[in-house]
Amino acid sequence: MSNRERTQNRTERLFAMVLLLQSGPRMTSRALAEHFGVSRRTIFRDLRALGESGVPLTYGDEGGYEILKGYQLPPLMFTGRQAAILLIGAQLMRLQSDASLRQEAEQVELKIRAVLPNRMQDYLGRLIERTELDPFQLNKMPAKVEGLWFKVSEAVIQRRRIAIEYYVAARDELTERKIDPLGMVYYVDHWNLIAKDHLRTGSIRNFRLDGIMDIFVLSERFEPPHGFDLQAHLRKQGEETDRTVIRFDKRAYQHVHPKLPAVVREERESGPFVEVTIEFENKEYLADLLLGCGAGAEVVEPKAMRTRMKDVATKVAAIYDGDNEAT
Repeated sequence: MSNRERTQNRTERLFAMVLLLQSGPRMTSRALAEHFGVSRRTIFRDLRALGESGVPLTYGDEGGYEILKGYQLPPLMFTGRQAAILLIGAQLMRLQSDASLRQEAEQVELKIRAVLPNRMQDYLGRLIERTELDPFQLNKMPAKVEGLWFKVSEAVIQRRRIAIEYYVAARDELTERKIDPLGMVYYVDHWNLIAKDHLRTGSIRNFRLDGIMDIFVLSERFEPPHGFDLQAHLRKQGEETDRTVIRFDKRAYQHVHPKLPAVVREERESGPFVEVTIEFENKEYLADLLLGCGAGAEVVEPKAMRTRMKDVATKVAAIYDGDNEAT
């Protein structure tokens, strides 16, 4: 490692250390060494460097270092890679269906660009010009409620109950319900709200954000179900999701595997085929993806998914039936 790389690594570690000590509980030198993967001697040198640079470090009576409240970091400086990640992330958020998310993302991008030196601005400008993000979801699912993502996320953080009008596409029905928002998750093509549904005897359900037609954040607060953990709930939900078994020819699977928006539970080769077991809730999206494989993919089970694929294939075939009559 060159001296320049060592200096950069140390600078990044010092910056990360300030953020860590500001945001978390007191940390001992041993805990800091374990966190950053360096020796305690290195940590002591870093702490001394921070103190000499004006960072108000203190050592608590109960042990552990912390930074006096009220201290603010100087203006942030980004490396080229870090700035590129932030700008591309902002570009992705500008493709969301919620107009307020797009507006905020645009402001974030402007602020990031404003603090960058001219040389880096030119570099990132060329990167953005030569990077295309397909705004598929922006066109597919226009937002029904302005500021919906922010309203829902704030309710999740503050544990505020919300009242919504929710459209159930399967029944073509608009329902009114009161829910306790527990967390949010972004699947491959949409945001979901995980919430306790008072209309359904307190069961925990998924609500697609694009299905919320209206929302009102109530003053009532709630406590989450005892022992509820979002990650554990999602894992259990995945285990309970209907599994789909698909038989691909190897060439088709090689092409579609990177695009599979699902948990692959099993892969089993059988001659020229690969039999794949996946878990994925959006059957419509999966059907569209498999249709692109043509005869290179066959749904083995469940039967309902086979029927869906047959119906789609029949409709496609019907489009071309007239060609035979014409000849």
